[in-house]
Amino acid sequence: MKTIKLVVNGTPITAGVEPRTNLADFLRDSLNLTGTHLGCEHGVCGACTLNIDGEPARSCITLVVACDGAAITTIEGLNDDVVTTALREAFSQEHALQCGYCTPGMIASARDVVLRMPDANEHDIRLAMSGNLCRCTGYVGIVHAIQRVLAARKAQGTTATDAVRTALGPAGSGHAQPTHAAAILTATPPATRTPVRDTLSRHASAADLGKPQTTLQQSFSVAHPIGTVWAFFGRLGEVTTCLPGASVLGVPTDDHVDTLLRVKLGPIVAAFEGAADMARDPATHTGTLHGSARDTRSSSTTRGEIRYALHEEKNGQATRVDVEVGFSVTGPLAQFSRAAIVQDIAKRMTTAFARNLQARLSSGASGTAGSPPGNAAELDAGALVLSMIGDRIRTFARWLFGR
Repeated sequence: MKTIKLVVNGTPITAGVEPRTNLADFLRDSLNLTGTHLGCEHGVCGACTLNIDGEPARSCITLVVACDGAAITTIEGLNDDVVTTALREAFSQEHALQCGYCTPGMIASARDVVLRMPDANEHDIRLAMSGNLCRCTGYVGIVHAIQRVLAARKAQGTTATDAVRTALGPAGSGHAQPTHAAAILTATPPATRTPVRDTLSRHASAADLGKPQTTLQQSFSVAHPIGTVWAFFGRLGEVTTCLPGASVLGVPTDDHVDTLLRVKLGPIVAAFEGAADMARDPATHTGTLHGSARDTRSSSTTRGEIRYALHEEKNGQATRVDVEVGFSVTGPLAQFSRAAIVQDIAKRMTTAFARNLQARLSSGASGTAGSPPGNAAELDAGALVLSMIGDRIRTFARWLFGR
């Protein structure tokens, strides 16, 4: 047992706790503050969100011993808070809650949005609230409720508060005596810490990949000679930006590129930041791309290998591209990597990639060296899933009615 001191909803607390106890369990079981709800218990759904020293944090993945000296504010501690009161009323008026299980975490995150982003539009709100999941409402009422509070505060001339935080990042007390490991981490200036993509291995080999969870094979044709297509595939930066939702970080070389892939699935927005290395054989017109990436929000990781081969078609006037993709996903987002769904989504992504490739080859456009493109639009995987479901319904209807 370890003795810690906390201030919970304004009340000093001294307690002996097991080092393995998370903050949510401590609040619920030891202090009977059951307004903090537990959902996924993996830090994904956001139901357990509360404030640690004024910053929203997931209490299910926060060890209570790490909060020694911190000020904890749960939903019960926000009863008299002006912003929370306005949000509760707006949630009721806009029908922003149904079963109510996610609501305490929603309110905690929404309060942060109101205080930190007084000029937020609908897109900003949806992005900021994407870490809180709801199975009932469809999110429209939640967004409208936050917009209502923002508009009311702006009309009153209240757009800032002393409680607003100035930085995003991990929440912690900052009051407890640091351990040796913590001292090493805090001694490293943030500006010099290694970017996410630099912590991923470069030149990943097939042995590093191991047996992939999912393997996909696709083929498509473009109406250009094999020499033109082969030359284009050698420009990694341009090939990358043909992929829906992908953008280039930094300046690519002939065999290496740093990438960002933004994928949206309902309220979840994943930003996979990583690196890829390519080896090519001009004698056989084949290439292999090894890469790895990490989602900057959920710490999910993916590692994969792409093999492609080019073949002449139509007497050299067209080129067939055969692609084989093997990849593995680990972490919270691995639940979305089920083969049947991924296969259908991959087909639609391949179609979009082929269309973009054809357009780029036809226009003859080429990226400017030393000037990486800006952020690409998110790949809306949800729309792809709906399209897939629609196709399956139409196929079933044709079979059912014999058309």
